[in-house]
Amino acid sequence: MKQSEDVTTLLARWREGDRRALRELMPVVYAELRRLAERSMQSERGDHTLQATALVHEAYLRLVEGQPPNIKDRRHFYALAARVMRRVLVDHARGLRAARRGGGALKMSLESADEPMVTPVVDLLALDQALTALAKIDRRSAQVVELRFFGGLEVKETAALLGVSEPTVLTDTRLARAWLWDHIEREQAT
Repeated sequence: MKQSEDVTTLLARWREGDRRALRELMPVVYAELRRLAERSMQSERGDHTLQATALVHEAYLRLVEGQPPNIKDRRHFYALAARVMRRVLVDHARGLRAARRGGGALKMSLESADEPMVTPVVDLLALDQALTALAKIDRRSAQVVELRFFGGLEVKETAALLGVSEPTVLTDTRLARAWLWDHIEREQAT
């Protein structure tokens, strides 16, 4: 059985209430989740206190706590994992900000491998708020950013996951990036 079929089968069994399927799922998806977390952490500051392993474990725990989510297949699982990793990183940034009593927010690079950003770092909390606003007007572009930036996926992987072409992912990335920077700058100016 291919890994994608194996993951889909385990997810279906878990959804049906088979808790053993959940225990079997972790070893199958762990390596891919770890790879996504490592890619996501590449855009972090060098002195970041959250490591890729901790990000994977926290994301996995959030994914599996409570009732099984209605995850359709392997693609849906990894897209959801990217969203959960985003939440973990944002929650971590909020915790650091609160610990510093309003001090500076966690900064991350918003650069992609294919084209450099004009501004090298962005406030993670501002990015999260801007991404939430973008999702209201352009859901796919927001998903592209979430998968590439927080999930660490490459263009090809993002295209396959969303069922669009690679040029579409690149276009969405460029448009979303411009929109996000504009939104963040406008918010910080007010």
